[in-house]
Amino acid sequence: MGEYITDKNKMKFQSQDALKFVENVINEASAAIDDKSMTINNSPLGETAAGALGVGAGAGVGFAGLYFGGSVAGLSAAGITSGLAAAGTLVGGGMAAGVAVLAAPAVILGGIGVGVASHIKNKKLRDAKSIVYKNALAKQTAIMKALKEEADADKERLKYLNGLNELLKAAIKDLGYDLGIDVE
Repeated sequence: MGEYITDKNKMKFQSQDALKFVENVINEASAAIDDKSMTINNSPLGETAAGALGVGAGAGVGFAGLYFGGSVAGLSAAGITSGLAAAGTLVGGGMAAGVAVLAAPAVILGGIGVGVASHIKNKKLRDAKSIVYKNALAKQTAIMKALKEEADADKERLKYLNGLNELLKAAIKDLGYDLGIDVE
């Protein structure tokens, strides 16, 4: 088993929206299994199935530090300059260094916030891919079973089921790639 792809540029499915097409195919496969009259001619994804056969909060910290850090409380010129100077002495500097000291928490916390949000979003995407992958595997198994059971069905029905099977195979392969699962 490989590793989960974390580089969005290398992912096959870069967002949850990208998974919607696979979900549509899974839903179509469910409908096809339930309704044995569905064929390429009367299915919303019929042409697609046929084609598949052919292609196989930091700012407040800086403000609060500025507001309360100096010898003169408040936002007057004297309050601001004394606050900046007091903050600057923390790193051996004056008012200019104080700007960096007071801005640092906002920048750091902002960066942490973006990183946490990105991590959560990526975890949700990974979880969604895993669910869609499992559902696609289950539907492909059901389609294969239907193909065996309906071996004597008309040509259009078999073509339709084979097309759905190809779409599901491709989805499973690409989801497996993103998830780091070796798929044959």
